Amino acid sequence: MLGADGLNLAIMVAESGIIDTAVNDLMARSQVMMMAENRGVKSSVKNHLLKWRGSVKKRITKVCETERIQKELELYQEVIHWDEVQFFLKIEEVIKKLEWHSAFYLKARRLLEQNNTVHNPMFPHYFCDQWYQSLAEAVKQAQINELEAKKEKMLKDLYQRMETMKNMDNVAESGDENSIGRLWDMASAKLSKTDLGVMKRHADFLKKNKGLQEIAEQLGRMAGQVDDPDLNKAPTEEPQMVEEKSDEATDDIVGIHESDDLNKLLPNETMFLAYPELEVVFYKNLVDKRLMNYRMQGKSRTLRKVKAHKPDNKQVDVEKGPFIVCVDASGSMSGFPEQSAKAMAYALMQIALAEDRDCYVILFSTEQITYELTRQDGLREAADFLTYSFHGGTDLEPVLIKSVDLMHSGKYKNADLVVLSDFIAPAQTDEVIDKINSLKETKNRFHAVSLSKYGNPELMKMFDHCWGYHPNLMGRIMKKW
Repeated sequence: MLGADGLNLAIMVAESGIIDTAVNDLMARSQVMMMAENRGVKSSVKNHLLKWRGSVKKRITKVCETERIQKELELYQEVIHWDEVQFFLKIEEVIKKLEWHSAFYLKARRLLEQNNTVHNPMFPHYFCDQWYQSLAEAVKQAQINELEAKKEKMLKDLYQRMETMKNMDNVAESGDENSIGRLWDMASAKLSKTDLGVMKRHADFLKKNKGLQEIAEQLGRMAGQVDDPDLNKAPTEEPQMVEEKSDEATDDIVGIHESDDLNKLLPNETMFLAYPELEVVFYKNLVDKRLMNYRMQGKSRTLRKVKAHKPDNKQVDVEKGPFIVCVDASGSMSGFPEQSAKAMAYALMQIALAEDRDCYVILFSTEQITYELTRQDGLREAADFLTYSFHGGTDLEPVLIKSVDLMHSGKYKNADLVVLSDFIAPAQTDEVIDKINSLKETKNRFHAVSLSKYGNPELMKMFDHCWGYHPNLMGRIMKKW
């Protein structure tokens, strides 16, 4: 070969450290570091940037797929497999093809003019080496441009999350590191003053109505009291011999890269030493660690502790499923029951954040609307839910059937379904009750919070736990003032 293989050029450049430099630059921004003083946020910011690092690496390695670079790479790959005679016969034609799309064109023309009268057998190698360096520089510049664009977008996202977190300080109570970290994950949505005002109003309502908070806390504890070995996720550590990929092991040749390891040198690199006028090129590449080396990889055996998810004799950590909160949005719920239902759902969202659980809210009346409060833009979902106006009639059966269907998937193991309603509705059919009973046997729980003293007692019998919350008018006035 007359030069180094350029097929993995984009990957080599991407792995040269430019992405790590961009990540470090983002972390070093004063506002990010100031926000990251909180340990929960610091961990979330780090994980957020690591995910970004992986996605942006995939993106920038595709810059070679642009038509201009792709054509030049294909031409380069063709030329390096020629012999010296073929090179001198076709080099003029090659340079003409470079004229309109390559940054190497002018230098290629100059090199050819300087060596036109002498057919030095090392000239093709030197020419291809210079061409490779030009290609590497073009790929690097394209990757840097793409990386800068992605970095600016990421920085904008970071500032947006910080602004949301700052605004939420006045809305959400300070929780543990885990809940604060998850709040960061949900903070991608920009919240208006109206959204924040609505959330603040319901948070204050929750503080004044301690009974709702107590019910929510009881609901949160139930998922951790399940005695099922399949749900234990307390890890134990035990030493195991594991095989890990290592660049020091020499089992296989997996590619080519630039380095200064003389033991793994490609044979064509030694050709520089055969001619005194090119010997300096060899030593320069050696000092710059730009000699083409075989990339070796193999597996090394290491003894280290591996976490195994096995229950032990200590207190075990139970895997808790999501909350599915079905909120009756009928007209009969307007007023205090509506405020109570929204505040209760808000309280369950906070518990879900602290316990790393998902939280879904399904509004039901004559239609159904689903909100996922703990997803990436969950704060936007929460704001939309809290501003929804209740109207229509109560139709409980469709939402129960939908919830039961959801809970049959593995994701909803050890889940809690909570129905917030005035329960002014007929009892459910035997078919629905049978489906609910079958899910109870698989560690799923069904709860009812009645927000009216006129609820149908027959309807409440199918739930595991029932709470009533309907303080009299005098009690509400006392709490308000």
